[in-house]
Amino acid sequence: MTGCMGGASVLLHICCAPDATVPWPALRDAGFEVDGFFCGDNIHPEREWELRRDSVILLAEKLGGRVEIAPYNPDLWFGRASALSWVPEGGERCRVCFRMQLDMASEFAKAHGYGYLCTTLTTSPHKDPLLINAIGEEASSRIGVKWLSRVWRKNDGFRLSVERSREMGLYRQRYCGCVYSVRELVAPMESVSGEF
Repeated sequence: MTGCMGGASVLLHICCAPDATVPWPALRDAGFEVDGFFCGDNIHPEREWELRRDSVILLAEKLGGRVEIAPYNPDLWFGRASALSWVPEGGERCRVCFRMQLDMASEFAKAHGYGYLCTTLTTSPHKDPLLINAIGEEASSRIGVKWLSRVWRKNDGFRLSVERSREMGLYRQRYCGCVYSVRELVAPMESVSGEF
């Protein structure tokens, strides 16, 4: 996959397919050439990663776009996050996770000639968009890519993402992704509770 060297291309870091249903078309409408990038080392178990990966591929097909799927390497994520296993969801462990994903996306964007980087992480009402944009700005500026600061949940963006993902038949997950976030569910899914 190669970006547009003219600088009008954006690599869209995708945390999950439903959250990309709003940003991907919006960036295209703004005049960007958009390609997706999915890296999910934080997602557990592997079957869950496969479901999300397949959904991202399906979304790209439905939108007529391209997506790069980074190899699954959960040991990398555990190496950085396991010391923070006790931290509640939304705390320092999430910052480490955002940073890891956006560093990987920045490096890929730079290596493949994308002028801009953006993320779908700000679609969720459960994540801090100011923190995410600050981490994205730091990661991309350090490596030499321009950061597109966006809050995709604005203007009913999250509700629209739910509607679009249902219309497209995309898999919608019930937890953030990591093994630690599962324990905070009120009623953990039977399908994942015994697989860790």
